[in-house]
Amino acid sequence: MINKILYTLFFIWIRLHALLPMRTLYFLSELLFFLIYRIVRYRVSVVRKNMRNSFPEKNKSELKKLERRFYRHFSDYIVESIKLAGISEKELLQRAHITNPELVFDLKDRGHTCIILLMGHYGNWEWFSGTAGRFKNAFKLNFLYKPLTNKAVDRIFLHMRTRFASFCLKKSSAAKEIIRIKRSGEPSLIIFIADQMPGKANSYYRTTFLRQDTAMLTGAERIACKLDLPIVFCDMRQIKRGYYEVDFRLIAEKLSATQEFEITEKFARMMEKTILRDPALWLWTHKRWKHKFSNHTT
Repeated sequence: MINKILYTLFFIWIRLHALLPMRTLYFLSELLFFLIYRIVRYRVSVVRKNMRNSFPEKNKSELKKLERRFYRHFSDYIVESIKLAGISEKELLQRAHITNPELVFDLKDRGHTCIILLMGHYGNWEWFSGTAGRFKNAFKLNFLYKPLTNKAVDRIFLHMRTRFASFCLKKSSAAKEIIRIKRSGEPSLIIFIADQMPGKANSYYRTTFLRQDTAMLTGAERIACKLDLPIVFCDMRQIKRGYYEVDFRLIAEKLSATQEFEITEKFARMMEKTILRDPALWLWTHKRWKHKFSNHTT
């Protein structure tokens, strides 16, 4: 009962704010920036440590500037995600643009009905859950997600992510679901957000990422190799405030011809290149390097 009440109240609050035009939401973002960065100081110590270790060549002034730019974008990301509850599909497709959708259509024409897309927590990844309309009846768009602890908030995010015919697959049952999708023959895109930290027990592969010893998620590669699915990297960039675009870049089509962890390493290098192009757009609040390892494997 409590979760239902919280869900209802939170949903009404989200929907009311989602009706506001973007210029008004960006005004609220400025207030949110002041609250998160200046008052609450949300994970400032984590952000500073991550940035300092990733950019040892930058001086304090440069790191401070990057830190402020990150928190401004982070505030924008929050209000943009709220807008997802009320934005029209037409406006969303204008703001979350895919430059070369033909790449996945070409893979489909070559007989691949199930394709894995790899993304990072960069730009506004939430908005791309609403791009299913870009593929019309050609593909079913599926997002892997980990349910949030708060059930009311989790229901809100599920609602926003599936407004435009996208589907969410729980990470805990992802392998079984992807096998089912593959066997069904239904043309599908499976989106993995793969730049987070795996659990220490599942840190099968490590590499140098942003100048740090980093454990990488390998689930997408292992599933793709088992089912021989092509893997595509989503290279995101911000065109201007509130506008993003993704370039599809083929990582591998025939997984049987690749070495173990080759795909994961390629993703790490591509994701790193994207981040270095404009570091302020990456999710620096994540405790990406909290686990330490005694040995380094590449």
